[in-house]
Amino acid sequence: MRADFDVCLEEEVFINDAGKRDAARARTRDFLAACRAAYPQVRTELMEPQLVWATDPVSDLAEARRALAALRSELGALAIARGLALMASGTHPLALWSRVRPREQAARGRVLRDLQMVGSRNVVCGLSVGVGVPEGVSRVDLMNRVQPYLPLLLALSTSSPFWQAQRTGLLGYRLAAARELPRSGLPPLFRDEEDYARYLDTVVGAGAIDDPRHVWWVICPSPTGPSLDLRIADSCTRLDDALAIAALYRCLVRHLARNPDLHRDLTGASQAIAAENCWRAQRYGIHGSFVCETTRAARPVATVLTETLALVAEDARALACEAELDLARWIVARGTSADRQLALFTEAQGRGLPPREALAEVVDWLTAETVGANPTRH
Repeated sequence: MRADFDVCLEEEVFINDAGKRDAARARTRDFLAACRAAYPQVRTELMEPQLVWATDPVSDLAEARRALAALRSELGALAIARGLALMASGTHPLALWSRVRPREQAARGRVLRDLQMVGSRNVVCGLSVGVGVPEGVSRVDLMNRVQPYLPLLLALSTSSPFWQAQRTGLLGYRLAAARELPRSGLPPLFRDEEDYARYLDTVVGAGAIDDPRHVWWVICPSPTGPSLDLRIADSCTRLDDALAIAALYRCLVRHLARNPDLHRDLTGASQAIAAENCWRAQRYGIHGSFVCETTRAARPVATVLTETLALVAEDARALACEAELDLARWIVARGTSADRQLALFTEAQGRGLPPREALAEVVDWLTAETVGANPTRH
C-alpha cells in the first residue's frame, strides 16, 4: 500500500452451488484454479465456499471500480460455467455453518484448532478498505480517533439480515457472528505506536498468536504496509455501495490526519458509546439513530451522514472522489442490501412461498447484483 491516501479494496464473497443456492461443497478446486489463472490476486479464505480478491492501491476510485467490476463479472462467468455462482453479502441466507467445510491447508488448520467451534462458525464475508497513511502520521492515533465514525460505515454496508436460514431481526448480523472471535470488535485505545507495538510483541512472543494478521479488530494498522485497514463493513452486494464506503473512509482518514486535535481526548466512555452505536448499526442499519456524546441525544443516521459528508467535503475534492462519496446519499435513499433482501423475502412469503424458497429468491438477487447481471437497479 502506497502512502498519501491511496486506497485498496478487498472483497470477500461466497461460492454457491448455482442450482441449490446453498454454499458450494464440491467443484470448487477447478474453479479456484481457473480464477487464479485469470487473476493471480484471487485468494481463498478460511472456509471452503469463500473467495477474496483485492484491487491494487489506487489514487483514483474510478480505477478501482473498473477493476472490481471486471473481477465480479469475469469470475462470475467462470463460476457459472462450472455450476457455481458468486454472491457478495455479509452472511449467507441459506448456508448452515455446521455443513461448511474448512480449507485443507496446514496454516489454517492451526488457526481452526485454536479457535475450535468459534472458527467453524465464522461463515461470514466482509469488505476491507486500506488507506495509505503518510509518513510521519501515526496510524495508531488515527485508529483511535476514527472510532466514532465506524458505526456509520457499518450502517451503510449492512448486508447480513439472515443467519442459518433464519431472519435474525438485525440488518447486520455478520459483526455479531464475527465478535465470537478473539481480538475482534473495536480495538483498545492505545496510547501511541510504542504501546501498540508492545501489545503485538507480547502476544506473538508468548505464542498466543503466531501472526499479527490474526488480530481481527474492525480497524487496524496493516501488518504488511503503511495503511490503516477498515474491516467493519459487510461485503457489499452492490459495487456502488463498496465504492461509497471506501470513499467515505478514505476522506475521514485524510480529514483526521489534517486535524490532529479532532477526537484527541477520547475516553473509555467515548469508546463505549462507539460500541453502543455499532450495535445500533447492526440492529437498525440506516433506519436507526446514533447516541451523540456531546448532546446526549440520539440522532438519525441520515443526519449523521449529512454532517459527516459536509465535514469531509474538502477532502473529497482534494482526493477527486466526490462522485463516489455522493453514492453514500443514494444508499440512504434506496436502502442497503439488507433492506432489499428483507423486502424480497417478505414479498416472496406474501406469495405463499415457504421460507427456504423465499430465501432462494433472495440468493438469486444477491448473485445477479454481485456480478452485475440485474437489468434494473433496486
